[in-house]
Amino acid sequence: MEMDAREQRGLVIAASAKITRRDSGTWIVPSQSAKGRYAVTISKEGKYCTCPDFEERQKPCKHVFAVQYVLFRETTTDGDSTTVKETAAVRITYAQNWPAYNAAQVNEKETFLNLLRDLCANIPEPIQTRGRPRLPLRDMIFCAAFKVYSTVSARRFMSDVRDAQTKGFISCSPHYNSLFRCLESESVTPIIKDLVTNSAIPLKTVETEFAIDSTGFTSTQLVGLWQQEKYGAHKVRREHDWVKVHAVCGVKTNVITAIEATEKNTHDSPFFAPLIGKTTDHFNVARVLGDKAYSSYANLELSVNKGAEPFIPFKHLAHGTSPSKTWNRLFAYFILNREEFLAAYHKRSNVESTFSSIKRVFGDSVRSKTLTAQINEVMLKALAHNICCLIHAMFELGINPSLEN
Repeated sequence: MEMDAREQRGLVIAASAKITRRDSGTWIVPSQSAKGRYAVTISKEGKYCTCPDFEERQKPCKHVFAVQYVLFRETTTDGDSTTVKETAAVRITYAQNWPAYNAAQVNEKETFLNLLRDLCANIPEPIQTRGRPRLPLRDMIFCAAFKVYSTVSARRFMSDVRDAQTKGFISCSPHYNSLFRCLESESVTPIIKDLVTNSAIPLKTVETEFAIDSTGFTSTQLVGLWQQEKYGAHKVRREHDWVKVHAVCGVKTNVITAIEATEKNTHDSPFFAPLIGKTTDHFNVARVLGDKAYSSYANLELSVNKGAEPFIPFKHLAHGTSPSKTWNRLFAYFILNREEFLAAYHKRSNVESTFSSIKRVFGDSVRSKTLTAQINEVMLKALAHNICCLIHAMFELGINPSLEN
């Protein structure tokens, strides 16, 4: 149904502003153009608003339309009676399968090494025509991932390297400086990125809903000082650099299906297409969950074209009269079916849980000095996290993964 300009602005207010109801039956609606509020009354006698537009025209204004949309969302009519639905906040909890959890924890390290070896076995060795024979690339990446999993420094990790060679996981024991050089190589980055995706593929039978977001990992390297003058005194603050990670994860197992790592201060929205595209290459994506940073015509169109229904809230200035039919349809659903939208959207918090788990288990900072090494290190954290998710799925869901070609 066609809307005039006031109805469109009313939709925007209903979607983005906080509209409160007083005991007297009056609704308080904030102004969009000024720091004020207007009182709206809707009753059997008629509709009234204290804004200048209503007083001049004596016809419904955008604030009246906003209250009408709020009432439409929150009421159901049955004959002559109207029931207002009041939804209380409910904390959702999930039962823990403790026997399976305990078994996964007890056997995690041994199973981790076996799965990591199977993953690294697929890494092609680069052709070498001259010079001293290089260390096998698959062994180097295996040791780098194992080192990140262990959370200790490279020097303290050397005893674990020797033990891995004794058990046949690697063919030789590299020096810790060789691990540093491996992490600093740009050619290793796409290999690790593919390992993250490949480690998630065994869970494609259980994951159909995916959440996307970004987070930061602090660098332990100090990048500088800055000063500010406050109350007549100079105060110094130490500021650290960080690496930004963009990732898509499944909302059931929290496994990461696609990842990108960049320098700080990069925007989120441009990474939506490559990450969702990478996920849809291997998974049946039914829903995509993301915050307002990913709200754009292109991202919504991409999701629908990939066969996924996007659950991305709209920004406060959005309206439902854009050139994109997909945008208009989803905007109407967002406005008129808010309860259903939020019921699905709450699963987006799983990507926050994923980042929190990685930081708690494998650390929220990176030890490497160069940007390339930092990017490789945070992606190895994601790889270690994925293998741990896969181990828990083996014990809890009965998944029997096959990571070899």
